[in-house]
Amino acid sequence: MAEWLYEAGIGEARAALVEDGDILQARIELDDTFPRLGAVLAARLIEITTKGREGRVRFEGGEAMLSPLPPGITQGAALTIEITREAVREAGRDKLPRATPAEGPTRAAPTLLERISAGPLPVRMCLPHQSDAFEAAGWSEVLEEAIGGDIAFPGGALRMIPTPAMTLFDVDGSGPLEPLAVAAAHAVAAAIVRHDIGGSIGVDFPTIAGKGPRQAVAEAIDAGLPQPFERTAVNGFGFLQIIRKRTRESLPELLRADPAGARARALLRAIERTPPPVPALHHVSPAVHAALAARAHWRDALARRTGADIRFEVR
Repeated sequence: MAEWLYEAGIGEARAALVEDGDILQARIELDDTFPRLGAVLAARLIEITTKGREGRVRFEGGEAMLSPLPPGITQGAALTIEITREAVREAGRDKLPRATPAEGPTRAAPTLLERISAGPLPVRMCLPHQSDAFEAAGWSEVLEEAIGGDIAFPGGALRMIPTPAMTLFDVDGSGPLEPLAVAAAHAVAAAIVRHDIGGSIGVDFPTIAGKGPRQAVAEAIDAGLPQPFERTAVNGFGFLQIIRKRTRESLPELLRADPAGARARALLRAIERTPPPVPALHHVSPAVHAALAARAHWRDALARRTGADIRFEVR
C-alpha cells in the first residue's frame, strides 16, 4: 500500500510518497519559504501594472503580483489576498509570488505535513534514530535526478533541463523508435509527478512516422499524468508540449536555485542520523561552509538534536 514518509529536517521538511519500495512523489518545503501557497494576507496595492487587470501588492515581509484587480480599486488601497503561486527563483531575476483577491480573515498557508495529512493515504513520521526509510526508497537517487537531470528508463534515458521558459525532456535510446518513444512517455509522466513539475513542459521524442504511433505516445502521457493538464499532439518532428498548473518551484528548480544550501541540508541530515558519538569536525567545500556560516540557526538546531558541538572547516 502507498504511504507518505515525512521528516521534519533542519532547514527543510521533506516527504516522499512510496509504493512498492519506489518514490512516486518527492517533496521538499524550505523553512524560509515565504509566502507559501494558500496563505491569506493583508496587503496594499502599491502599483497598477496593467490597468484593470494586474497590479503589485505589498504585505508584511514581501510583495506579490495581483490578478485580477478588484473592480474600482485604486493605488494605495488596502485589501486581502491569497497566494496562488509561490516565488520562483531564476538566474538573474526572481519571479514574485502571484496572488488573487480574497475575503475573510488572514491565515497561514498549510504546511507540507498538513497537505499530505489531508489526503487519504497514511503518513509515517520518520525520526533520525530509526532506520532510513527515505534512503531505502531511493531518496538520494531522486535528489540526484533533480540536480543532474539524468533519468534512466528501460531501453533509454531522459535528460531533464529546467529553463525559465519551460522544463525540457530530451529522449535518448536505442532500438525500435515507437517502443522507445512510448516507454519514454511513461517515464516522462512519472518524472513530472515525482518532481512536481508545473508550467510549460516540452518533450523531444524520437521522430516517428505515422499518426497511430504518435497517438500511442500521447496516450502514454495521458495514462501516466493525472489531470488537470493540457497537451499538444506529437508533431512530425517528435515534439509534444504539456501545460500544467504551476503553484511553486519544482524539485529541480528548488535544488538548483541554491545548490550549496541543498548540499548543506543533506549533510545536516546525514550528521543527524549518525549514531553517537557524532564526529565533532566535518570538512566541507567552501560553498557549503558559506551556506552553513550564513545560517547559524541550522547549526544551533543540529547541536540541539545531536547533543554535540559540531564544527565545520573548509577542506
